[in-house]
Amino acid sequence: MRKSAKKNIIYSILLLLVVFVVYLYRQNQNAPAIEESDDQKMVLTGPTMGTSYRIVYLDPGRRDFQEEIDSLLVDINQALSTYIPDSELSRFNRNDSLEFESPYLYPVLTASEKVYEATSGAFDPTIGPLVNVWGFGPEGASLKDSIEVRQLLERVGFEKLNFDQKGIKKSNPDSYLDLSAIAKGYGVDVVGEFLEGRGIQNYLVEIGGELVSRGVNENGELWKVGVTRPTEEGLANELYSIIALDNKGMATSGNYRNFYVKDSVKYSHTISPFTGYPVEHRLLSATVLAADCMTADAYATAFMVLGLERAKEIQESREGLEIFLIFNDEQGQMKSYVSKGLAPFITTVQEE
Repeated sequence: MRKSAKKNIIYSILLLLVVFVVYLYRQNQNAPAIEESDDQKMVLTGPTMGTSYRIVYLDPGRRDFQEEIDSLLVDINQALSTYIPDSELSRFNRNDSLEFESPYLYPVLTASEKVYEATSGAFDPTIGPLVNVWGFGPEGASLKDSIEVRQLLERVGFEKLNFDQKGIKKSNPDSYLDLSAIAKGYGVDVVGEFLEGRGIQNYLVEIGGELVSRGVNENGELWKVGVTRPTEEGLANELYSIIALDNKGMATSGNYRNFYVKDSVKYSHTISPFTGYPVEHRLLSATVLAADCMTADAYATAFMVLGLERAKEIQESREGLEIFLIFNDEQGQMKSYVSKGLAPFITTVQEE
């Protein structure tokens, strides 16, 4: 072979190598922060607890846990729902005592007791009879007057329940337990624990707006979630703020959507265990961050009972608790309050 032919072959090979290197460089410039993130990301959705769930997790093996998670959520709902006539909770409400059949009631009762004591009774799952009579339970609204409300208040009080790891008893046979203000948060935590048990380190679990996060998203960033603007006509995509969740549980409670109007009177779904009536104050929504979603869920409900100032006081006295409160000022203008620990993780979307 002549020298010129050899040179042409070598030149062609070198040219191909240069083109290939340039191609690899350009591909690398457009690559995501986590390699093969598109291949790792799994998204599961479905109905549960009268609402829906959305679960996002990163798994190089792309394992699909949908069937197992659905089965798990059915079991939790079968234990904690007041809308299922033969659930564990419904059967307890019809009787004086119950021996636990599932592992789900005891942890929720223990967490409820802690928040009940920390909020001086503002979070009280025995508020069920009043929730029902005001029209926010399984059976719809019924007639009510001041005498009836006072009578029902006599049945309210978490201290009227006695429980241990084996079962629960009533000291007042008319007590009625409603765990709807903490059950979704607990369900979120259980699903998160399930994923961790399968070796998943990066995930975001959401049930009906209650969330828990661990690790980072497919871009290597903290999971970001939105807080909607608390207006009656507001849509789910009308964001007020965005929060970066740093391995936290998060829950939001508000009265701006779950209410009804009767005889020109607006009734909110947050019932005060102190007065027996729907609350009336300037606090529109309470978003709480805690180590787990169950705790955040319970405190968010309690803060909607207590109002703005008392919510601030309790948050400042509780380590690991952060809050984002949206309220109307004295002039009726929408304002917000962010606790110091949460401030670096929150971004306002809309002007106040």
